[in-house]
Amino acid sequence: MAKIKKTKTELKAQREALQRYLRFLPTLELKKQQLQTEVRHVEQELRAVADEQTATEVGLRHWAKLLTGQQERLADLTRVADVVTTPGNITGVVVPVLEDVRFHDVQLDLFETPVWYDDAVPVLQSLVRLAVALRVLERQRALLAEELRITSQRVNLFEKVKIPQAEDNIRVINIALGDAQTAAVARAKIAKAKTEALTTGATGA
Repeated sequence: MAKIKKTKTELKAQREALQRYLRFLPTLELKKQQLQTEVRHVEQELRAVADEQTATEVGLRHWAKLLTGQQERLADLTRVADVVTTPGNITGVVVPVLEDVRFHDVQLDLFETPVWYDDAVPVLQSLVRLAVALRVLERQRALLAEELRITSQRVNLFEKVKIPQAEDNIRVINIALGDAQTAAVARAKIAKAKTEALTTGATGA
């Protein structure tokens, strides 16, 4: 740690720095708490979407035999044309928010397409939407978790380094200034005593 100047100017600077740290720390702690809450909220959403995805997959089981051999054809009907997201703001963090998942418009031949396609395709598209939603939520969680990590580091820096350091610097400077003042008083007394002695000697002579 760099040496500090033991002056009144430096004492003033250290006191001002300490006040800044003490003023900013509650704001950082509040932001940390908010981020923790938002991360938990996104994780709950992730679990909910994952559960919905599982339930939808279970619902497809009774079509398992019908889907066999139709993968390529069904892939055309569930191919994503565009994923629409908008920027959202969560506790000061810009995150993507899913607005829509658009699929390529494929015209079906009603005479060659099995009737059950009308029911299966929307379900398969729903699965795709859920998969996209999971990716967007995972991105949200990653961005929020990174901001939480940075904010936690700042809280620790203030609590464990900056504030104790400023307090210690103030203590050291106060002791040094006190010692200097005591020494100055002592020197003044000695000088006064010498002056009085010289004056007394001169008068006596």
